[in-house]
Amino acid sequence: MKKVLLVNGSPHAEGCVYTDLMEVAGALEKHGVSWELFQLGTAPIRGCISCRRCRESHVCVFEDDIANALLQKFRECDGVIVGSPTYYAGPNGALCAVLDRVFQCDQRCGSFAGKPAAAVINCRRGGASAAFDRLNKYFTMNRMPLVSSQYWNAVHGTTPEECRQDLEGMQTMRTLGDQMAWVLAGLQSDPQPAKEPWIMTNFIR
Repeated sequence: MKKVLLVNGSPHAEGCVYTDLMEVAGALEKHGVSWELFQLGTAPIRGCISCRRCRESHVCVFEDDIANALLQKFRECDGVIVGSPTYYAGPNGALCAVLDRVFQCDQRCGSFAGKPAAAVINCRRGGASAAFDRLNKYFTMNRMPLVSSQYWNAVHGTTPEECRQDLEGMQTMRTLGDQMAWVLAGLQSDPQPAKEPWIMTNFIR
């Protein structure tokens, strides 16, 4: 059975982002796809210090927060959906801090490549499209196919009850779950394309 990792990038365990992701989860279950929820929580999260030790070890040097646990969950799952609230037209800063490290740790070994991924954003009113774009960059830089829905993956509301009143947003979440299940089924028979050696170009020489 295929499994999708749902990352709740909100400090609130059962708030708006959780509500949105559970709508996706219901659609996944309908298609026989299992899911696991990873909660960001409220404990301190370090930012990347660019020590580059993960280039050899493929894990983060810091063991005092959730980064390596999340990294392992990314490697074990078949697909990923990362949800975040909108703070000043961007994702939660703590979420970005841990994703910076998780994706940096995997860049050399490429175990995320080929795994379908999607971002889910919750906001009160505006800023969703900018936050959505920020999260999608993690996936597109690591050869992870983006899973689409019927609109940008955003739900509006400041409480779970308000989110459920956003009927189009809830439908977008269900459609995202349907699409993720469909993409996972299609990827079973297709091998991952061979990766060319990385050509790194600096504009200052």
